Amino acid sequence: MNTATDTAGRDRWLSAEEQRVWRAYLHATTLLEDHLDRQLQRDAGMPHIYYGLLVGLAEAPERRLRMTELAMRSKITRSRLSHAVARLEKSGWVRREDCPSDKRGQFAVLTDAGAEVLRRTAPGHVTAVRQALFDRLTPEQQKALGEIMTIVAEGLQPDEAGADLPWLR
Repeated sequence: MNTATDTAGRDRWLSAEEQRVWRAYLHATTLLEDHLDRQLQRDAGMPHIYYGLLVGLAEAPERRLRMTELAMRSKITRSRLSHAVARLEKSGWVRREDCPSDKRGQFAVLTDAGAEVLRRTAPGHVTAVRQALFDRLTPEQQKALGEIMTIVAEGLQPDEAGADLPWLR
């Protein structure tokens, strides 16, 4: 249950309608993530989070990012990223390189084989996203969803100073 306090310090429980919306959101996002995860496991033998890591590297200059930057963009802990990159290395889709300016730093680099996996997998993934989400919404609903998610994300964007952020763990 969600409690927020009002200006008088009293708990503010979700209304019945807010509770309905909240639970619908949780249910839909859980089903969507599971749907996309199954599609990517079937088509590429990887979970959705690994696909996101490959996309992040593909979009980066020279298909490379510092491991810390990749963890931050992916909103995951450094240890979870290290494990994921190890699995992607084993598949030959990513390699690590030492950072010449920082002896402790490393880059994750998308290999040609990783880029090829993305090239082959992306059309099926886009189809899955389109069928699961966008084809079910009117253009107006799509616009509203985008606006809503932007507002939520902006409100939750952490102030990195002193925050307990996954990529700093």
